[in-house]
Amino acid sequence: MHAEVIKPALALLTAPAFAKANEEFMTAHRHYRTGAYKDAVTAANRAFESMMKAICELESWSYGSGDTAARLVTVVNTHGLFTHDFDASVTAYVAMLKAGLPTVRNNAGGHGEGLAAKAVTSGIARFAINLTASNIILLGDSYAALKGEERRAATP
Repeated sequence: MHAEVIKPALALLTAPAFAKANEEFMTAHRHYRTGAYKDAVTAANRAFESMMKAICELESWSYGSGDTAARLVTVVNTHGLFTHDFDASVTAYVAMLKAGLPTVRNNAGGHGEGLAAKAVTSGIARFAINLTASNIILLGDSYAALKGEERRAATP
């Protein structure tokens, strides 16, 4: 997983336009290594959101500063970011992007919890980080395709 997903995502995030997403993704890793699993999930979701916001800014696509990941997926999809050969399945894939990581984050305590704090396991945090890396790769590949470029995968 590290060679096929994490390393390519890290390579993609070295682009100056994705500096904020990179910072948040690295924060997610730091939180994971120190056992702050809930914070790792939250930082991973922020990295996903920041990647989409960066693409929106690069393309001058309007979005709200407080837009959630689900709303940002709608924005980038509406502007044609996902132009792959998904055809009929693009709707299902977009729904998965909206529900996947954001739902993990929400269920892991991304909002106020009141008196009962939710426990987030290392497995859930690792899943969120890996899912974020996969989403980042998809966004990067989709953006490169939109720009008519071929993004070379990082060599493991």
